[in-house]
Amino acid sequence: MPPLPIDLVAEILCRLPIKLLLQLRCLSKSFNSLITDPKFAKKHLRLSTTLHHLILESRDNLGELHLIDSPISSFSNFRVTLTKLSHPFILNTFSWRMCTCDGILCFTPSTSKDNFVVLWNPSIRKFKRVPPLGYQCRLFSNHYSFGYDPFIDNYKIIVVYFSRESEKNEISVHTLGTEYWRRIQDFPFSGHIGGPGIFVKDTVNWLAFENVDNNGLFAIVSLDLETESYEIISILDVNSDKYWSLEVLRDCLCIYVTSDLDLDVWIMKEYGVKESWTKLYSVSFVGGQMYDIRTLYIFEHDQILVELHDWERTQHLIVYDSKIDTFNIQDIENGSLLKNPKVYIESLISPSA
Repeated sequence: MPPLPIDLVAEILCRLPIKLLLQLRCLSKSFNSLITDPKFAKKHLRLSTTLHHLILESRDNLGELHLIDSPISSFSNFRVTLTKLSHPFILNTFSWRMCTCDGILCFTPSTSKDNFVVLWNPSIRKFKRVPPLGYQCRLFSNHYSFGYDPFIDNYKIIVVYFSRESEKNEISVHTLGTEYWRRIQDFPFSGHIGGPGIFVKDTVNWLAFENVDNNGLFAIVSLDLETESYEIISILDVNSDKYWSLEVLRDCLCIYVTSDLDLDVWIMKEYGVKESWTKLYSVSFVGGQMYDIRTLYIFEHDQILVELHDWERTQHLIVYDSKIDTFNIQDIENGSLLKNPKVYIESLISPSA
């Protein structure tokens, strides 16, 4: 049988799962060269059947970080499989928050005094330490985000922080491959920012609160990564008895509205169009008050993976079936010690741009 043209080989390989591709890299120099090519990695991300994973963290008595991985599909099958990841040693040093884009996990400091960032792709076991922000003495609080700018075909880390000197929110950006951070125009809201920005549709979005004439105002503030300009895409009618948070589901911007017993999930079907807000789910949790509820993933057939904390701060991972209104609590070994679940995808994208 004659050899296949290299273009046809690439078309076949870019649809294969990453585990198999990593094995094929050892087959020949030409396969290794093709699979490690950044252009192939981008094509694989676009064309392959994306596999989602859930990553959780824990720390032992010595404070050492442990990262546990599970295919997201195992939760819908009620046969949860856990794998301990061999992560970069540098992650043991500090306490981190985590965000993700295109398979790269972005570990950002949870305190203002530790201001460097670590990027890591667990699928290909590559990581990169990003240069420090450099404004350590001015930081009071910070919120990091991570996203892709298609205009320059590169990734950006964005941080919003409150400056003690200027007494306002400031924002800086780091582009992968550079050795510096640059400050851009000030964040348009002077009040409270409700958590890290959410990357969706080439933008980063924050839920922001401001007190105007003794009236509380919630808004979704969007930063376009190409133009680095802001837009307020939605003003929210807020019920003070509810807790609001921002996320992304099915590549759409979502708002979670939670109370002690209820979770409402609103989705912006057409990004930037206020009229496209649609209530996706409304879930009532019977059996006791809840401290915090967050949707992690929506499966096919309208099943939802939910992270739930009760008033004792105990975490539960629950699969809710919206069609038949049933709950299944996932029985995970040492589950009470596993914290901060985050969904990410497999990819060949290298953080070492």
